Amino acid sequence: MSAANRKVVLASRPSGYPVESNFRVEESQVPEVSVGEFLVRNAYVSLDAGFRNWMNEGSGDDVLPAMAIGAPVMGLTLGQVVASRNDAYREGEWLMARLAWEEYSLSDGADFISRLPEPRNWPLAHYLGVLGDTGLSAYFGLLDIGKPQPGETVLVSAAGGAVGNVVGQIARIQGARAVGIAGTDEKCERLVAELGFDAAVNHRSVDLAAEIAAACPEGVHVYFDSVGGPLLETVLAQIAEKGRIVMCGAVTAYNAIDPSPGPNNLFQLVTRQALMQGYLTHLSEHRYTEARAVIAQWLSDGKLKNVEYRLQGIDQVGRAFCDLFDGRNFGKTIVQLHDEAP
Repeated sequence: MSAANRKVVLASRPSGYPVESNFRVEESQVPEVSVGEFLVRNAYVSLDAGFRNWMNEGSGDDVLPAMAIGAPVMGLTLGQVVASRNDAYREGEWLMARLAWEEYSLSDGADFISRLPEPRNWPLAHYLGVLGDTGLSAYFGLLDIGKPQPGETVLVSAAGGAVGNVVGQIARIQGARAVGIAGTDEKCERLVAELGFDAAVNHRSVDLAAEIAAACPEGVHVYFDSVGGPLLETVLAQIAEKGRIVMCGAVTAYNAIDPSPGPNNLFQLVTRQALMQGYLTHLSEHRYTEARAVIAQWLSDGKLKNVEYRLQGIDQVGRAFCDLFDGRNFGKTIVQLHDEAP
């Protein structure tokens, strides 16, 4: 193809919270498709805080390699196959894939790729949000590990974010109390008024421990954690007997310039006979159909809402990623790159 392909590359490694100058938009030609490859036209880019971890030097692991300076930034995209010389992928099908922040991506199928269901009864962008990795992370983490019971209290960190808002809504569907932790009073108010949380506390409160205790008078039965750090230590002090802590992420660690000390009260897990477990959503890809069917039913019944923060254009991707850490988003952050129809 002779068309131009614009992409966001890692211009420099973030030191602490990412800033827009860490990213740069570059232009090249759309790559030619060789035997065994296929070309995806990305309609949407998903912005996910977890990818900040692999922007650090030497951060490569069994999940992803460390991102290279000058290379396109890795991330989740939603796109359509527009050319294929790979028998496993046909032109026209839609994929949610771990590719890069770019308008066109070339793949040989070795990346994480999940086909969108057909037929689809929801807007495509939902398959990056409540029906995509975001909603699936909430579904598997909360129900498989947290296992909330009616009447229990589920405390959710980063509750105004992509995964957290869905976790709280699912907790309510399961008959549990949902208490959110967010970064502004406005977000706390929206969690209660718009999404049905029972209570919400601002993590910038002068006495956060007291605020959590007031909102969770019987202790925290399930804590869904995407933050880690001092907040985890604060919650551990109030974990209920046989409580469950779901480790979805650790935003505090992603942006730490120096290694952060771990919680100094992990013995609470022993005295309260509590469980703390992490997980990776993409390892449950074989269950995506099951989870999407349940989530879609909740959407149809009006029990669950999709909340979205959307920007337009490849030049807005770096900004949108920074917005995650500045707390400007509410719900799932995506950037639309193209119209849905080629």
